Amino acid sequence: MKIAITGKGGVGKTTFSGTLACILAEKYKVYAIDADPDMNLASSLGITKEITPISKMKDLIKERTGAEPGSSFGEVFKANPKTSDLPDLLSIKYSENENLKLMVMGTVEKGGDGCVCPASVLLKALMRHLVLKKDEIVILDMEAGIEHFGRKTAEAVDLMIVVTEPSSKSFETVERIKILSKDIGIKSIACVLNKVSNKEELEFAENNLKKMNLSIIGCIPYDKEVSKADMNREPLINYKNSKALFSIRKISEKVLELKN
Repeated sequence: MKIAITGKGGVGKTTFSGTLACILAEKYKVYAIDADPDMNLASSLGITKEITPISKMKDLIKERTGAEPGSSFGEVFKANPKTSDLPDLLSIKYSENENLKLMVMGTVEKGGDGCVCPASVLLKALMRHLVLKKDEIVILDMEAGIEHFGRKTAEAVDLMIVVTEPSSKSFETVERIKILSKDIGIKSIACVLNKVSNKEELEFAENNLKKMNLSIIGCIPYDKEVSKADMNREPLINYKNSKALFSIRKISEKVLELKN
């Protein structure tokens, strides 16, 4: 099963992604993929060591594509580099659960590189392999803009979850994501409401998402334990009394219904 998770910055997308990965890894083998330029998924898993993103591995990029990172548009390099061995070579094992592995993709930051450069070609090829070829559950922590998703990759995603909080700005992002998702062929989209404090916020969110014809697969209440986990750089799954954790467990059950 392949799950892409996206949403506006600050809505709790990465905490949700990391916690969902931990929960699913209790029964299944899971790859947690950090495909967000902010690269905070490791922190949500309680991994504090410094990690070099794949986009910064210059020797690897040159070896697989035949060109230096940042090469000019006209330079020849492999458009379909080998990536089948990279998940095992580059994934970081989660010390708390051997079923869970993390991969940090990184991003192409140099303004002139655009989308056709050795680094971006390797990242896209690796993303395709993870989504199309791997048998494990794959959870992709995405950025809100999903234009870099290839069409064939997107079509293979079983579910895109948009995490949103009950605010007008968040719903504007949800609407943009819905349009982008449709454009590239993602068929199954659902929303998770996060940081909900009261009935009025819940009703406000439900009314807005109903207008967009989007289903809600779960509601996560505002929970101080989430802030505590973040400050302590620990995974939320360690906080057994967390209301948010309980809600994400319920959401994971609904997600698994799609798998079965």
